[in-house]
Amino acid sequence: MKDEKRDILLLSPEEIKQFLESNKEKSFRASQVYEWLWKKHCRSFEEMTNISKSLRDLLSENFFIQSLKPATVQVSKDTTIKIAFRLFDGALIEGVLIPSEDRATACISSQVGCNLGCEFCATGKLGLKRNLSVGEIYHQVVELMLLAKGKYNLSLTNIVFMGMGEPLLNYNNVLKAIEMISSDKGLGMSPQRITLSTVGLPKMIKKLADDSIKFHLAISLHSANELKRSEFMPVNDTNSLQALKEALIYFNKKTGERITFEYLLLNGINDSIPDAKELAEYCKSFPVKINLIEYNSTGNPKFNKSTSKNTDAFFSFLKSRNLIVNIRRSRGQDIDAACGQLAAKK
Repeated sequence: MKDEKRDILLLSPEEIKQFLESNKEKSFRASQVYEWLWKKHCRSFEEMTNISKSLRDLLSENFFIQSLKPATVQVSKDTTIKIAFRLFDGALIEGVLIPSEDRATACISSQVGCNLGCEFCATGKLGLKRNLSVGEIYHQVVELMLLAKGKYNLSLTNIVFMGMGEPLLNYNNVLKAIEMISSDKGLGMSPQRITLSTVGLPKMIKKLADDSIKFHLAISLHSANELKRSEFMPVNDTNSLQALKEALIYFNKKTGERITFEYLLLNGINDSIPDAKELAEYCKSFPVKINLIEYNSTGNPKFNKSTSKNTDAFFSFLKSRNLIVNIRRSRGQDIDAACGQLAAKK
């Protein structure tokens, strides 16, 4: 039975070598197996054609490969593609491919569901089922990379952990997956092309700094007002803006990296000039880039997209304070693939 086997993607090259030697197999086969797993993206041991059938059978008897099966594929009128992946236990997660003229971005998930309950986010309504394994995270990237090449003849240039789940609550698996995505033994992608987005967990942000991460950090901020943020982001009750600020100052001092703030503009809630003033004040403690994001409906009548007038005024105020600010237009809204809409509904 599969649950009696081990996930081979959790083993290091040395551990694979030790397993082979203990079963009287040649140790050099370990590097071949490892290459099949991470560089050639095999989905089953039968695909490992340069090793003997007896060794393939041995591996199959003791291990499984945590591969993903596309359950549904939806293509937006703007060419964005959303894939629902079926996992080994029947659970569903979603990943999004966002192509443009000369690049492609993969938006990937880190958990099945999410337990942080941000009111504006569809995923938050699901609750948390479980963390994704290293292999499940890694193979989302592989599947979206192959799709970008096959459908649009584009190389995968960027990866964002902005799908389902809170990456910092699956810390070890996410960092191991990023390590393999960046490694020459894996996809060989520069960590500077990877962005991890978090609601802002101060303790874990400090851990990222202590672990000297090389990828980019984005914070889903959405308000610089303590009381207001707590109203629609319950995580703020136990991870205050003040604690977050201290963690980000620490992160910047240790890494030298500019932080990105994601700010979802909600009509009449956080899109006024006083809100912009609070945000500008909050940004004084560290170098920052701000992405203003359009709200995408998730069926909650409490929230609506900010008006063009308010959006423009908010943007202009931040620019007047010499802040780096961009307005991010949503992609894939017609297939529920835009920011905050991933809920594995189909």
